[in-house]
Amino acid sequence: MIKKAFNIVCDKVNAALEPQGFKKVKVDSTNENEMVSLFTGENVAYSVVYYIDKMHMVMRMCSMTDEGPDNEWKTMATWIFNPETDTEKEAQSIGNDFADTIGTAKNVKRVAKTKKKKGEDGNCDPVFLMKRLVKIFPELKDEIKAEEDTYYPFRAVTFTREFVVPKVNALMEKGVRGDISKLMGILSAQYVKGDPDVRAIITIVILNSIDNKHTELISTMLSEELLKAYKSALKYKGKTVKPEKVKKSILSTGTRLQ
Repeated sequence: MIKKAFNIVCDKVNAALEPQGFKKVKVDSTNENEMVSLFTGENVAYSVVYYIDKMHMVMRMCSMTDEGPDNEWKTMATWIFNPETDTEKEAQSIGNDFADTIGTAKNVKRVAKTKKKKGEDGNCDPVFLMKRLVKIFPELKDEIKAEEDTYYPFRAVTFTREFVVPKVNALMEKGVRGDISKLMGILSAQYVKGDPDVRAIITIVILNSIDNKHTELISTMLSEELLKAYKSALKYKGKTVKPEKVKKSILSTGTRLQ
């Protein structure tokens, strides 16, 4: 049943994208827990994924590079589909929702106006930022996955406090200048490209968590734009940042998660 349902959803998506010049590309998933379908256009790639263990049907997108999708996927919509109880009717509904989500040229242009060059970052959301920090803190990779598997939406502030801030403080205390410089470089780059949530997390949560004794050092390593924001954010140091209100991502069948 799940293969038939997956094909129904993908056919709906293909019908919406094909008139806009998108092509369905044959891909083989390297993960036996996933079923994947890929659609590529000039500037944007879309993918439908079914996660067998979680019973999640997901519509996601990323930007295209000269060599193909950049694989920095952003989830657009998620539905629960239980192959033991759901039918073709539910699959049709999911497919229609996905098609509505991405089915207009206006939406495609809004999502990505220009093709990215290889290695170029796109607009940064909190999850994107966390994944960039994996370069400094490899153990974050598993912690990010656990967060995504357990909560929806991603608890950006809470996650940063619990998993990123302690690592940043440990790195600062270790005092390896090269590592500190690399971290500040990533924060500077993502601050420029980040959305408002990312900017607040970088300044209010991460940088303001660093002991004042390191202020002079990190100030020499931040970009001009981030340094200016950091100085403005210092007045909030020590004040509480309200965490997100979220629910565990264990919902009933037929629920649109996003």
